[in-house]
Amino acid sequence: MFEQAFKSIDDILHKDAGCTSELDYTEQSSWLLFLKYLDALERDRAMEAELEGRKYQWLLEKRYRWESWAAPKTRDGKLDLHKAMTGPDLVDFVDDQLFPYLQGFKTRASGPQTLEYKIGEIFGELTNKVRSGYNLRDVIERVDELRFGSSAEKHELSHLYEVKIRNMGNAGRNGGEYYTPRPLIRAMIQVLDPKIGETIYDGACGSAGFLCEAYDYLRSKQKLSTKDIKTLQEKTFYGQEKKGLAYVIGVMNMILHGIEAPNILHANTLGQNLNDIQPKDQKDIVLANPPFGGKERKEVQQNFPIKTGETAFLFLQHFMRMLKPGGRAAIVIKNTFLSNTDNASTSLRRKLLAECNLHTVLDCPSGTFQGAGVKTVVLFFEKGAPTRKTWFYQLDPGRSLGKTNPLNDADLLEFLELQKSFADSGKSWAMDAAAVDQTTFDLSVKNPKGGEADAQNSPREILDEIAALDAECAQVLGKIRALV
Repeated sequence: MFEQAFKSIDDILHKDAGCTSELDYTEQSSWLLFLKYLDALERDRAMEAELEGRKYQWLLEKRYRWESWAAPKTRDGKLDLHKAMTGPDLVDFVDDQLFPYLQGFKTRASGPQTLEYKIGEIFGELTNKVRSGYNLRDVIERVDELRFGSSAEKHELSHLYEVKIRNMGNAGRNGGEYYTPRPLIRAMIQVLDPKIGETIYDGACGSAGFLCEAYDYLRSKQKLSTKDIKTLQEKTFYGQEKKGLAYVIGVMNMILHGIEAPNILHANTLGQNLNDIQPKDQKDIVLANPPFGGKERKEVQQNFPIKTGETAFLFLQHFMRMLKPGGRAAIVIKNTFLSNTDNASTSLRRKLLAECNLHTVLDCPSGTFQGAGVKTVVLFFEKGAPTRKTWFYQLDPGRSLGKTNPLNDADLLEFLELQKSFADSGKSWAMDAAAVDQTTFDLSVKNPKGGEADAQNSPREILDEIAALDAECAQVLGKIRALV
């Protein structure tokens, strides 16, 4: 039922003049899903208060609750056609009354970690793009069919929402910006093996895939106490996201996974000076796939000891600083980081090897990130001791990866098994840090059993690189046209 409802919603939005892409479909579905979820949450809280003999203070005034404007019902539970707005009246109410009211929660909230603040943040970032009130009424009726009651229902909804995020990422030029393959995320988490009580951070959280998967990993631990569950809800997962749409989707994704008031801030992570990060701010674990290819302004670069315009390199410095001594990290980064000869790349590799134990490098094949042709690696490291030896693994699923053949969990089983003991194989080997050139600090993936991995790209990889460059050029041209 849920899957059909999601498909129907997309079909309706596709017909609306205000929605033109998968991004719009996901955005517009998100705010309606959030309000439907909020209604279910408040009802549960009100019922719980009644059973305990307490009076419940509703967050939303009655006229702005889902039951009042979106889905008023008759006594027999059917939509009350006399009270349900539609057409221009519905659009006017949503645009001129509902959204301004919800945006005001940000200033009325007691703090940024409250649900009230999240409401204000979300609706401060969004606009209603559905221009036909009749289409909006149809979408609302489909959303109203969804239920958040049982854990099974929430699980199915979160799964379908993940599918929407994946489709949105694949539809854009930079798919990796919104969607990191979940099998890769799960493998990264298994290597780090977080424990309940440890803090987990992603400063470029996007759709919050890393935080959601880490929550599922910890939630699956047997016999969690009430204290454990409270710790997972309130004191485990932390994120920051610069872009408004990604922030909203990330919050919604975490809510659907079961975290009621996610600790995600809408902020530019790179705008923070590294010297301002104190020990109390540091986290036990960092999991991230920071954006790469961006060119940060000079004033942003001043926040970092190693100056560079490359966004991913600034994020890497931030993540190293955000780790507690003894903290663990798994970071996705462009594979050229291992071999670039510019001063920033060389200095950053030197810093990484000197301050952290870079124990594992996972070399991902082309096509791992659908819609992004560049090759990537995953860096696994621990903070507080220099690197002595690094274990490399070349992931080779034995097929070309793409939209019709995406990465799956089985593809990573050998990596996970061999990584436990840093075992030697045809795809894996170890390199002593002492053997690294102390001038260039080159860490290129060079399989001693099969020659240099990067010596010659395959035709598919060359075409993917060309496609990625074309996409970057198109983005730049688009920005230039917008300025003109």
